[in-house]
Amino acid sequence: MSPKSNIQGIDLFCGAGGLTKGLQNAGIDIPCGVDIDAACRYPYEYNCKANFIESKVEKLEPKEIEGAFDGASFSLMAGCAPCQPFSLYRQKANNRDSKWYLLQRFGQLVEQIEPDLVTMENVPRISEQAVFHAFVKRLKRLRYHIHWSIVECVDYGIPQTRKRLVLMGSKLGPVDFLSGRKTAPKTVRDAIGGLPSIQIGSAHPKDKLHVCSELSDINLKRIRASRPGGTWRDWGPDLVADCHRKKTGKTYPSVYGRMEWDEPAPTLTTQFYGFGNGRFGHPEQDRAITLREGALLQTFPKSYRFTAPGKPIEFKKLGRLIGNAVPVKLGEVIGRSLVNHCENHTA
Repeated sequence: MSPKSNIQGIDLFCGAGGLTKGLQNAGIDIPCGVDIDAACRYPYEYNCKANFIESKVEKLEPKEIEGAFDGASFSLMAGCAPCQPFSLYRQKANNRDSKWYLLQRFGQLVEQIEPDLVTMENVPRISEQAVFHAFVKRLKRLRYHIHWSIVECVDYGIPQTRKRLVLMGSKLGPVDFLSGRKTAPKTVRDAIGGLPSIQIGSAHPKDKLHVCSELSDINLKRIRASRPGGTWRDWGPDLVADCHRKKTGKTYPSVYGRMEWDEPAPTLTTQFYGFGNGRFGHPEQDRAITLREGALLQTFPKSYRFTAPGKPIEFKKLGRLIGNAVPVKLGEVIGRSLVNHCENHTA
């Protein structure tokens, strides 16, 4: 844990706490987060030791969150508005999509509160949208110095080929994002290679999050015929799915794939626990990766809890929380960038 900085702030759209945990690791005090999803409350409050405000951000009033900055030398408003309208899966999204408004509302709250610092993380395709450039224009009008760039998470010690747009704004002066490390990338083996083996559909007795989904008979045959880094084209014709026989299916070679031990993982989605949903097969064991393995690839600590003791494991719910999260290490790099920035402007 880094020493405390003099930055204090709030995490809007906080989810299960990936960004908050990373900012805290960098020494930034985040006393509370906001999210509409009630499932985020337990992991956020337990792991981040911060207050969870269950609310729609579009209905949030400035007076409800201004206390998050009490006593701070520098105030920070952070957030990652839900990215579905901007993702490759939603290429036909338009300005009628209600979630476009969330980024606009984020900008309105910045304008109403005017914190010293602002940061946002999102999918790269948002940079192609007018709503993003309107957000940047609003911040510049408020006299924020803006830096934004599209970063490759592998360059920052994250074992996952995940590209993200990171924006930082400051009223103190020009702000920049720390450059990536010049070291070998972290791999799947680095992240999950030390975990114990488990069988299909089972959980490890000492870690209920180290649990994998069931496989149908045909998918068990498919994963046994798959090699790390390969595609469904390696299978015999009796195993090829109907969707792959169509012309359009040939453009999805990573579906039903295995990860490679000595390469970073592919980008995790909210359905990473399913073998047929991407290259989410374990490199060696005949199963999809577990929820714990997904969390580790998102750089959550191994001790991170997502469900309260005694509560059932729900793949869909936890897949959403883990897959949607800001990788903790990316949050930490954002935090260290802001801490360095404030130190440089108060020296």
